Amino acid sequence: MKRKEVEVSAEEILKKVIPTPTIKNHLTDEQKIEKIAQNFKEIMEVLGLDLKDDSLAETPQRVAKMYVNEVFRGLDSKNFPKMTTIENKMNYDQMIVVQGIECLSMCEHHFLTIDGYATVAYVPHQKVIGLSKINRIVEFFARRPQVQERLTKQIADCLQEVLQTPHVAVHINARHYCVITRGIEDSQSSTATADLRGDFKTLADTRNEFLKHCRVKM
Repeated sequence: MKRKEVEVSAEEILKKVIPTPTIKNHLTDEQKIEKIAQNFKEIMEVLGLDLKDDSLAETPQRVAKMYVNEVFRGLDSKNFPKMTTIENKMNYDQMIVVQGIECLSMCEHHFLTIDGYATVAYVPHQKVIGLSKINRIVEFFARRPQVQERLTKQIADCLQEVLQTPHVAVHINARHYCVITRGIEDSQSSTATADLRGDFKTLADTRNEFLKHCRVKM
């Protein structure tokens, strides 16, 4: 029998997720790239860089395309991954854990890299989801200016809404390059955040089982 997949509306999901502070500017991607390139060119000139040099001449355009199409693509809801759920016909009621999910984001305070790993788990009720979708949820919310605490909650909010289960857990351990390359200049420390919900929060055995999966991988 062919499994029954149900597509979930990105618009409805994102309404239930803690928002990133944004404003509507109604610019197309092309307009965003043009404006960012113009402004980054000015930043480079203020720094005293010679944009006539062939190594630097295309940098403003490169940076603009990178911001819009790559590192900040999670700001645009059209890039939210297609979400389909599958009926839990096998009545699976144990923890499902995805470990070691690469989590690459950008600190919104200094626009420097956040580099780490996420562990995501849930206990299904009536729905399950393809495992790669969990990785894609992490990537979508990571690809925007972030603070790690908000990123952790956004992933948990999204997964809880998609799967309609209260039993969700997210753990992120990451290094922040605003700590590594400036200020204290500490290259050894990392930051851990977690959002435990449902049985992951209230049942000690479930919580402890999940936390055992959250090994630090730096």
